[in-house]
Amino acid sequence: MGVPCLTCSTCGGSRCRTGGSAGSVAAVIIRDATNDDWPRIWPFFQHIVAAGESYAFPLDLDLDTGRPWWMEQPPGRTVVAVDGDRVLGSAKMGPNRPGRGSHVATASFMVDPASTGRGVGRALGEHVLAWARAAGYRSMQFNAVVETNTPAVTLWKALGFTVIGTVPEAFDHPSHGLVGLHVMHQEL
Repeated sequence: MGVPCLTCSTCGGSRCRTGGSAGSVAAVIIRDATNDDWPRIWPFFQHIVAAGESYAFPLDLDLDTGRPWWMEQPPGRTVVAVDGDRVLGSAKMGPNRPGRGSHVATASFMVDPASTGRGVGRALGEHVLAWARAAGYRSMQFNAVVETNTPAVTLWKALGFTVIGTVPEAFDHPSHGLVGLHVMHQEL
């Protein structure tokens, strides 16, 4: 049986669950990120960005210049998945576009590589979808999912997203060369 990752007004913990399988997180709590969380997000943020396999962020970011790339301001929101005092992963979410595009949500996710395969990404994805539904968004769109990022593509499809298009050769992957970026979508 899965364990609620959050008891909140967004979803009441009813949708945010880990799989409960071997190797899954015993107890994941998803909560709003605070300023004190950024230094605990930074090490895996830096590692993931430097690996160059899933994000097209600038490579010269440091602790201070990286913060605005991840820590959203309203109407956006950043959350962390924690197990005790340890930050296992994080997600940022908000409107995909301002103004007339603000009825469509978007989100980005990072899981500490030491916590992959434990249900953290799924818990964050379920939480973000529940938040977007509760906030009244009509749909969610991911603008740039690297097509070679098989774990992410598989998870998002399992959570109901479809690939609505792929921008060819839009991402310069360090080992695969130029690969496509999927645009993924889900009606809420």
